[in-house]
Amino acid sequence: MLARRRLIKGWSAHTCEAYFRDLADAERWLAAHRARSLWTANAEDLAAYLAACAQAGLADSSLLRRRAALAAWYRLLREAGIREDDPLAGLGALRRTRRLPRVLSEDEVQRLLDAVDTSTPRGLRDRAALELLYASGLRASELLALSPADLDLARRFVRVRGKGNKERWVPFAEGAAQWLEAWLQARALLPPSPWLFPGRGKRPLTRQRLFQLVRQAAQDAKLPPPPPSPHTLRHAFATHLLAHGADLRAVQMLLGHAQVTTTEIYTHLAQEALARVVRTHHPLARPPRMSAQRAHR
Repeated sequence: MLARRRLIKGWSAHTCEAYFRDLADAERWLAAHRARSLWTANAEDLAAYLAACAQAGLADSSLLRRRAALAAWYRLLREAGIREDDPLAGLGALRRTRRLPRVLSEDEVQRLLDAVDTSTPRGLRDRAALELLYASGLRASELLALSPADLDLARRFVRVRGKGNKERWVPFAEGAAQWLEAWLQARALLPPSPWLFPGRGKRPLTRQRLFQLVRQAAQDAKLPPPPPSPHTLRHAFATHLLAHGADLRAVQMLLGHAQVTTTEIYTHLAQEALARVVRTHHPLARPPRMSAQRAHR
């Protein structure tokens, strides 16, 4: 049934896998603690389950996703005529604490990119992938789903299929284009693959491997903790654009956000980044030296 819902909602494979894991976790907990199943659980059972998840220290984003997975499940049961009620209807809404993500400075991003060893074809692939992540603000899943046909090097555009299978064209800078061209030349000497960034065999580079690449590059660049992720480069893309005067609506379109409110978080990040520049580099950022005469007054 969730596969059917995916067709209706346009869920990604990653979202479906996460929902399946969440529902399996709920099923195990209900059986162990309430002697019930997802088919028979009531509002009290589900409230107890979500409370247990919160007490276990799950992040707000994970709690919200588990609630969404349960909502999708009971919506399907109602549509199939299996249940008439919605056991989640009486539960209060979960509120998400809005935490600002970590943002790398422009210097830190450059150090991270330069830390990638490009002496091998695999290294060229890795550098091109990370360059494109930062140059276009793509999600990790969007990057890994790219084929060579999605790349227009002449015009420096990449075709992206985002959430809900919505397509958008995103421009990228000359620096990323040069690394992509170098990678395509090396790629032509390797076994053919339908993916722009192939992994082992005929599969694309995995999310786990991409995550490892970013962390390894950050470690080699000696960046301070916490370690960044591929999504950190997406945050940096948006924040640095806004810090240099880009229009918020334009950044929204580039990121593929359905609502501009999702993009607004980066205005706060950009303001914080600019504030750090002033506090660090402005002549008046340091306390003035008082003369001996004034000090004794």
